[in-house]
Amino acid sequence: MAVKQFKAESKKLLDLMINSIYTNKEIFLRELISNASDAIDKLYFRSLTDQTVGMNKDDFCIRLDVDKENRILTISDNGIGMTKEELEKNLGTIARSGSLDFKTENKSAQDIDIIGQFGVGFYSAFMVSSDVTVVSRAFGSDEAWQWESKGAEGYTISPAEKDTVGTEITLVIKENTDTENYDEFLDEYRLVDIVKKYSDYVRYPIKMEREKTRQKPRPEDAGEDYKPEYETYREVETLNSMIPLWKRSKSEVKPEEYNEFYKKKFFDYTDPARTIVSRTEGTATYNALLFIPGHAPYDYYTREYEKGLQLYASGVLIMEKCPDLLSDYFSFVKGIVDSQDLSLNISREMLQKDSQLKLIHNALEKKIKSELTAMKNNERDKYEEFFKNFGRQLKYGCYSDYGTHSDLLKDLLLFYSAKEKKLVSLEEYVKAMPEGQKYIYFAAGEDADRLAKLPAAELVLDKGYDLLLLTEDVDEFCLQMMRSYEEKEFKNINSGDLGLETEEEKKQAEEAAEENKPLFEAIKAALGDKVTKVTLSTRLKSHPVCLSSEGPISIEMERVLKGMPGGEAPKSEKVLELNPNHPVFETMKSLQASGDTEKLNAYADILYNQARLIEGLPVEDAVAYTEAVCKLMK
Repeated sequence: MAVKQFKAESKKLLDLMINSIYTNKEIFLRELISNASDAIDKLYFRSLTDQTVGMNKDDFCIRLDVDKENRILTISDNGIGMTKEELEKNLGTIARSGSLDFKTENKSAQDIDIIGQFGVGFYSAFMVSSDVTVVSRAFGSDEAWQWESKGAEGYTISPAEKDTVGTEITLVIKENTDTENYDEFLDEYRLVDIVKKYSDYVRYPIKMEREKTRQKPRPEDAGEDYKPEYETYREVETLNSMIPLWKRSKSEVKPEEYNEFYKKKFFDYTDPARTIVSRTEGTATYNALLFIPGHAPYDYYTREYEKGLQLYASGVLIMEKCPDLLSDYFSFVKGIVDSQDLSLNISREMLQKDSQLKLIHNALEKKIKSELTAMKNNERDKYEEFFKNFGRQLKYGCYSDYGTHSDLLKDLLLFYSAKEKKLVSLEEYVKAMPEGQKYIYFAAGEDADRLAKLPAAELVLDKGYDLLLLTEDVDEFCLQMMRSYEEKEFKNINSGDLGLETEEEKKQAEEAAEENKPLFEAIKAALGDKVTKVTLSTRLKSHPVCLSSEGPISIEMERVLKGMPGGEAPKSEKVLELNPNHPVFETMKSLQASGDTEKLNAYADILYNQARLIEGLPVEDAVAYTEAVCKLMK
């Protein structure tokens, strides 16, 4: 029989198909099952209008058969089959797609979700096979034909015998090599794993005869010393679940089913905090089943964590983790997206960047935001637990990309309220603001209890204003990038003017500062470049001294940046503020007036280190500070 050559730069192109396009050899089974599913779809579509088909949806199936001894794997279907001409056209021409032709010719068949469109998937069989034989009988024909090929050298077509309509593909699996184990594609358990991974939601049953074990019936005359006996048997088993959970109506699925699906699919031991079902038709048609985990994965805040949703095309797995469907700030979301509208590359292992992908991304983002908002408003305890796990990521989202996403995320943020003694949203803070409050006040540091006791906190709270206590390293950066909320500017209580003084109080403070200018200059001279300046404080009530900062970098921001790897962190411009109403201030004035420079310098250093301790900063020279304090105690 004459060997026919492939139509298309045969050897070079087929070599490319086999060796370059697909990165994972197990993909071949996904492709052949998808082709079988498409063939069944075509006949099922026809059966809807042609009574002569004599089959309904329950009659269709895909079958796998394994012959280990002869190294043969067979994939068969009872779909529409192919004529001699179609075998020639579809398998003799590389990159010719019968499925694409079908969709083009049958516009009303769009809902059938034909999977294959490129016509190259079939040739993935040569990655694992030394010989591929296709026997097919088309619907409406009494003839069957055989197509056979050993690779790029060409193929043969000859008459064949086949009792039923459909296609049977026989693969002679390659022998093992030093680097490749082809035996795995003859192992029942491995084949089941591949089917479950890629084709679990193909809409027709995928069946295979499997070896199983069962206990033999107990003989009637068995004595007390009888030990159970077991036997092996073979049974045809359906390998796939067929109907995806995400395509079932939400009202038909129990919460327990969603929970079990999540735990099994994403290897978690706890129920998800929230389940999100999203279905959209139109410009971007997709089904999505998303989950917000009940706890953060151990590696979530590490570089090793890989975000992404599982991506399916018409029920067939394309990508285990598709990062383009999720923004970084929602990277904690796990789940599945199934769409027939995405543009895939020729191997269907990767996405093309297109508008459909962006549309789905944006739709999912809105849905996730909506669900989180509902959780915050209606299930506050659950939301606070979620925020404890993933709130940091939302704050990073507000800070990243120069605050581009802050409008989307700002209402999802929670911060601890010094006044309410609980977590509050920015919206709740603003609604509770007394008349006349100009700013949203916050203090940033490592410990909430310490922050609530800061000298400046005393003044803010005594005014009846609330104070947000920020204890995560990203908190202040987040608010500084946002700048304001509902036209209320964020104000660090240890930075700049707090806006709490009357014009009269400001005038008095300026006069007092000018009057005591020589004292401030003397203290500044004693401290050198440790501080930018020394001034009279309007934020202190009972405390003698505090540190504040000027410029864009606060004291807390300096501490955070200093702890990061890399170059030298920028320093804050520290200001030493003295309380003019505290007895210590009078002592300093007396020392300056008497010309006791030595004692004034010692006191200045003590006050400076006390201010550092109040801010949660280490004393620069602990020994010298201790000695100076001891001298005062004599």
